[in-house]
Parts: sequence; C-alpha cells; structure tokens
Amino acid sequence: MAEGFARALGKGLIEAHSAGLMAAGVNPRARAVMHEAGIDISNQRSREIDPDLLRTMDVVITLCDHAAEACPWTPPALRRLHWPVKDPVGTIGTEDEIMKDFRRARDEILEKIQRFISSMTAGQGEGPKK
Repeated sequence: MAEGFARALGKGLIEAHSAGLMAAGVNPRARAVMHEAGIDISNQRSREIDPDLLRTMDVVITLCDHAAEACPWTPPALRRLHWPVKDPVGTIGTEDEIMKDFRRARDEILEKIQRFISSMTAGQGEGPKK
C-alpha cells in the first residue's frame, strides 16, 4: 500500500520501491482497499530486499516493528524512518472486521506518505528521492 501511495502521490519526487525480508504475494484485501482509494496496485510485486538497490537509496521506511528490527544493515548515509503501522494481515474476525482493519492501515499509511511528501516539497529543488 505504501508503494502504491508513494508512486501515485510522489510522482517526480519519489522513486518508490517496496521490499520485504522475504517475497510474498500482494494481499488481495490490500488490493481491494487501495482500489477503493482509487489506486491500482494489482501490478505491484512483492520482492526481497536488493542490497545493490539499497545502496542507491536516500531513505528507507519500515512500517511494521518486525521489519524495523530485522531490516538488514543499511549504509550509514541512508536515512531510516520507522512508521509503526499495525499489519492488518493477522486480523481475526468477520470479513467486515478484517476489511475495516485493512482500511485503517491504508489510511494510516496515506497520512504518513502525505506528511513525508509535504516535508520533501518544503525543501524542493533536489532530484527524486529513492
């Protein structure tokens, strides 16, 4: 979801890449709630962290506590941010309750991406961030 928002809202400012500690499919519920927000993430693919690509990044943002703790070494000049967003994948309940939690995560991520982009545009003049 974060990659989808970053690509849609940060065009020309952010070169978004999304990766995890291990590749997993894009959750169909995540696709559904992003579609509700007008963003199609159906062509996004889950990828493992690419150390070579990581060396070219300006900023790495982790969203769940496990990722923040387990994220591999990053170059010292790389800015690391952690946005604690509870992962909705483990939500138990009715389909409506589960979808509500996916919407909560989507909306939290959207707010954080918007604030991040606003902070970048305040100091604009630099090229796209990766």
